[in-house]
Amino acid sequence: MRRLLRFNEKTGAGKAPLVVLERHITQWKEKTTVKSTIGDRVREARENKELDQATLAEKIGVVTRTLQRWEKGDQIPDGISITKIAKATNVQPTWLLTGEGEMYPTSPARPENVYPLPMANRKRTRLVELPLISAVPAGKVATMFHPDYVDNYVTVDDIKDPQAFALKVKGNSMAPRIEDGDIVVVSPQQEVRNGDVCVVRVDGEDTLKKVKFEGNYIHLIPFNPEFEPVTVKRKDVNFVWKVVKLIKEL
Repeated sequence: MRRLLRFNEKTGAGKAPLVVLERHITQWKEKTTVKSTIGDRVREARENKELDQATLAEKIGVVTRTLQRWEKGDQIPDGISITKIAKATNVQPTWLLTGEGEMYPTSPARPENVYPLPMANRKRTRLVELPLISAVPAGKVATMFHPDYVDNYVTVDDIKDPQAFALKVKGNSMAPRIEDGDIVVVSPQQEVRNGDVCVVRVDGEDTLKKVKFEGNYIHLIPFNPEFEPVTVKRKDVNFVWKVVKLIKEL
């Protein structure tokens, strides 16, 4: 025999069972609520983007009648069409297909060890076109290059020396760091220190070497161990110009 639980307004008897029953009914309604269809989501995405059916149909390459059938639920768009609709309306393809997840893409979370670069530190990179002139030997001291003879031009970034120029390397005395065919950018205005790679003119002849200053002498040191260092007198050196960039030959 079933007992009917009644709520007594004076005593409150039977209140708890009724509250539980109402909660179960609410949960059942939530579970049985019909989810939106693909057509509903297509229409919602289109309307949010403020597109009419004809415009969206044109963007995704279908006739308007096809889009209308999709939105009514008479037909279901294929995967390619879903992707095109998502792209045209800026929604997530997964949401459009399943109704799950976020409707619109969210910015990916920044890793804890990555910090945004302050705007004050951001600057535009200035590109400069430099003359590429006759080659400098990365071997023994050889005949000098000719700054008046321009073979070509190369474009580099952030060179502030108006007298800068580029040279093509010949030889392998500076290999493997600087190899035959590579291009070096030379800045005559840059201060030269021990250990810098430089173009050095000795008695009217040029070479590319790492330099070390010692009293009245300059040591010209190759990177390649198969080549011997050369020591020259300072008074015989016409100039020592610093290499500031290396352009590798691929």
